[in-house]
Amino acid sequence: MGRKVRRVPYQLDPKDVKDLPLEELRVILRGADDLIMTGGRSLLSKILKGSRQRRVLELGLDTSPVYGFYKELPLEEVMARIDWVILNGYLDIEYDYRLPMLVYTEKGWEIEKETYASELLQGFDEKLDSVSAEYDMSYLKDRDRGMILLLLRKVEATGDDKHIPLLEAWMKVDYKKVRNRIRQVISNLEGCTC
Repeated sequence: MGRKVRRVPYQLDPKDVKDLPLEELRVILRGADDLIMTGGRSLLSKILKGSRQRRVLELGLDTSPVYGFYKELPLEEVMARIDWVILNGYLDIEYDYRLPMLVYTEKGWEIEKETYASELLQGFDEKLDSVSAEYDMSYLKDRDRGMILLLLRKVEATGDDKHIPLLEAWMKVDYKKVRNRIRQVISNLEGCTC
């Protein structure tokens, strides 16, 4: 018979946080993206606080777009906001062996998917503004399919054919179903008289 695993306990305490504005909810969910099943509440609070702790820097978490968002708040208040997000069903905690790790709930992923797709679309515009005509779009392969389809809807909704070179480069590296959708978006952008 194996030894019993001693799980690291945790206790959620939202203190006096009764509600969070949508912007703050999105920030917390975005910060959690780099930690899903690899980190927990404590590490997320350090990202949001803007900690210069060695582990945060070694993992490159200081490059998160929400790094330091709560730099003016004490760490306990940042943690209270994270706990509120968990208690209200946007994030959950699952154990990986003995450590509690963050995971998205369906409700939380719906919000993060929208945020991340918008961020990727903004990244498209930045790529187009760069001097390079070579576009490496392989970073989009093997991403969540729902988020990728949402990104393609957002590109299509712009009605801007400037995205076509990126879409063509992306089409070369992704799977058949995504390539088919990319073809449709390109076709719609070429035919758009927006």
